[in-house]
Amino acid sequence: MNTVYRDKSNIILIGMPGAGKSTVGVILAKQTSKAFLDTDLLIQTCHGKPLQTIVNRDGHMALRRIEEKVILGLDCNDCVIATGGSAVYSDTAMMHLKSCGVIVFLDVELPMLQTRIRDFDTRGLAKLPDQTLSDLFEERYPLYKKYADIRINCKGLIQEEVCETILKEVKLYNHKTSIGI
Repeated sequence: MNTVYRDKSNIILIGMPGAGKSTVGVILAKQTSKAFLDTDLLIQTCHGKPLQTIVNRDGHMALRRIEEKVILGLDCNDCVIATGGSAVYSDTAMMHLKSCGVIVFLDVELPMLQTRIRDFDTRGLAKLPDQTLSDLFEERYPLYKKYADIRINCKGLIQEEVCETILKEVKLYNHKTSIGI
């Protein structure tokens, strides 16, 4: 969908699995009175099955294609959008998101992610079967930095503090770019 947006009213969260995109997204949506969308949940709803089932049956590349299609189908304003960790593999999807919102990278260090993720092999990640969390981190981190308008260092912050920081940085970003949300 090639919708032309007049403003960037959406806040789009990107980052590794376990970074807190969904949890922070819900809190942020409540604080800003915006709707909340989770692209992983949209995929599961549209396909009627968990992400892991898609990966098991059709492979990780199928999940990436589905994710890209779901993201390209988004046509919304005033939303907080939590993307799947692999959204950054699609330049087309990321450019679509950039056209309608501010992209915020929740930057969480690998050791913290390792303590948070207990279900790595069954979480429904778009990854090769033998890829470790460390491999995924190394592969994706440069992509998150590439697409982010704002990077939030989440080290030592609780979820509410992450949200406060996001709101402050989005306000500064919008002021600098003369775009209001």
